[in-house]
Amino acid sequence: MTRLWDKGTALDARVLAFTAGDDYVLDNRLVRYEIQASIAHAEMLAAQGLLTAQYLAQIREALTAIGGEHARGVWRISLEQEDCQTAIENLLTLRIGATGGRLHAGRSRNDQVLAAVRLYLRDAADELQRGAAAVADALDALASRHDAMVLPGYTHMQQAMPSSVALWAQGFAAEVRDDAEGLALTQRRIGKNPLGSAAGYGTPNLELDREETRRRLGFAVIQEPVTAVQLSRGKAEAQLLFEITLLAQDMGRLAADLLLFYTQEFGFVTLPAAFTTGSSIMPQKRNPDVFELVRGRASVAQAALNEVLGITQKLSSGYHRDLQLIKPPLFRGIDSCLQTLEILPSALDGVTFRPENIRLDPGIHAAAAANALVAKEGIPFREAYRRVAAKLKDSQ
Repeated sequence: MTRLWDKGTALDARVLAFTAGDDYVLDNRLVRYEIQASIAHAEMLAAQGLLTAQYLAQIREALTAIGGEHARGVWRISLEQEDCQTAIENLLTLRIGATGGRLHAGRSRNDQVLAAVRLYLRDAADELQRGAAAVADALDALASRHDAMVLPGYTHMQQAMPSSVALWAQGFAAEVRDDAEGLALTQRRIGKNPLGSAAGYGTPNLELDREETRRRLGFAVIQEPVTAVQLSRGKAEAQLLFEITLLAQDMGRLAADLLLFYTQEFGFVTLPAAFTTGSSIMPQKRNPDVFELVRGRASVAQAALNEVLGITQKLSSGYHRDLQLIKPPLFRGIDSCLQTLEILPSALDGVTFRPENIRLDPGIHAAAAANALVAKEGIPFREAYRRVAAKLKDSQ
């Protein structure tokens, strides 16, 4: 097995395990994107006269087959291979010999990794947007099912002003859609083509066409100058995790409300039996585990964001191996949010509000009474406020 940086010196097995970390496992999700970027790079090399049509055909056919086999589970990246870049290049040269080594002209593992990650992030951001839209749609459906059913609005955990189930659900739906818009905005940073920057300083004496790979891969722009590429690492990742954190917090606050409404003391809602679990000791219990985990996963998202920001915040310019440590929190944050988005619409579909248990405190209409005095008598609001407050005090 030949690593991309091998110079024939034996490597201590402990060093391999320490430096490869979890990349050989995590990178399985990047294989399809590395294949895509490698084919685009090969096609660019051919267009530049750096690869013959015969070599291009061999490389493209072999890469396509290797990617298809990975998708079918025929192979997975091993620890000895470190990452998807090494695994794919080794499989390529095993199939087509020295021709496979021609593919690495004009690129470094640095810009390879970043290209694959950005292609993955582009799809992940789209998937997260679709998931957020599905949650918002489920909230709209919840609002429609309960139409104008009254619900107390709370401030400081006290009944404050009258609201409705529809207004409550629509508020969350609007914010979740706003989060989806935030996710869309991450594409500005994700959509920059890093290929051709190599290790961060370009490819001296090798004329590449970065516009060609940009076009073939659908990136919005070429990232320039080449020295900006390594400085940008972690930014798109952190921005995506920031938007995920906002989305996860909104879903967590939604869950917190439902958990409160589900208590015997409130009894405002019933939750679907298929989305609650039992107790190992108390026969009467049905536990709202799904919504508790939705609430808790907001912290998972924030922790992932903080981890990425902490890794990059004090690095000097250029590439550093520290940047490899971005993948675990990045993927963890994305996966956690996608899992929440997948289950939440179905859970919301089974939520039912119970009007017989919803009672409004008599004082909840106080603000409306003060506003009515202002409109009817033309008095200052503060005077109306005092009158209503005094009337409420006398009635107690």
